[in-house]
Amino acid sequence: MKTIGERPRTRRRLFTGMNGVTLVADEAGPPTGAPVVLLHGAGQTRASWKNAIAGLADDGYLVIAPDMRGHGESGWAPDGDYSLDVLVGDLRAVVNSLPGRPALVGASMGGTTALALLGEPDAPDVRALLLVDVTPRIGAEGAAKIVTFMTANPDGFATVEEAADAVSAYSAHRPRPKDVSGLRRNLREEHGRLFWHWDPAFLGARPVEPVAFRPRLEGAARRVSAPTLLVRGVQSDLVGDAEVAHFRALMPQARFVDVAGAGHMVAGDRNDAFNQGVIDFLERHMPAR
Repeated sequence: MKTIGERPRTRRRLFTGMNGVTLVADEAGPPTGAPVVLLHGAGQTRASWKNAIAGLADDGYLVIAPDMRGHGESGWAPDGDYSLDVLVGDLRAVVNSLPGRPALVGASMGGTTALALLGEPDAPDVRALLLVDVTPRIGAEGAAKIVTFMTANPDGFATVEEAADAVSAYSAHRPRPKDVSGLRRNLREEHGRLFWHWDPAFLGARPVEPVAFRPRLEGAARRVSAPTLLVRGVQSDLVGDAEVAHFRALMPQARFVDVAGAGHMVAGDRNDAFNQGVIDFLERHMPAR
């Protein structure tokens, strides 16, 4: 597996999602490798998977990490529709474009989208499902914290350093990096100010806490037959012990892994442990070639 922090050689790939929205993705690894789709969380971009892309591609997987609609370089919904149905439709379009049955790895919103897709009657056939710190039921306090972070600083930031200060305040358990220049990938510039790289209309269109579609996700969890792994950050304020117990009752065949020293942003907090856990699970159920 690649050294943590080493950038993989990626290829830019475009997909057409629901209603013609363009989805921009990083692709890495051999074209003949078993495909793995990495889906980021709300307010993030595909850059959050940088190190996971490197590790998976180095192990021989074909890795596809799209920016979800309204995030990063992907198109914004012209009608402001960021509903779960539309996100599921986007993911279906990505999966249908792949050369083989993929594994789906979804963090937070990405995991919710993957789970909802696999719960549909005509769900595509996948090799594995990995949910990263998300379950059908999530902690209200953690969800409120995410909303507070995403709605703060509506006037943006003057510098990348200011944005880094906001991230540090949100993720107080994670040491602030000495070099914050990499955060620039998650920011867009508008009128000389820096804003998070997502459509402001996104948050107003759907709740972070999926209370409204919890029954849909619970039903999906009961129907998923693919090998499933739930990865939780021990310090997560979104998925606590009660949420894990609820999930395991819905899907008793699923495996569960805690990552020490990690919060909700598991892949960013503990890259080494996260990458190894994901690769170990995939190699057991889905060899790279």
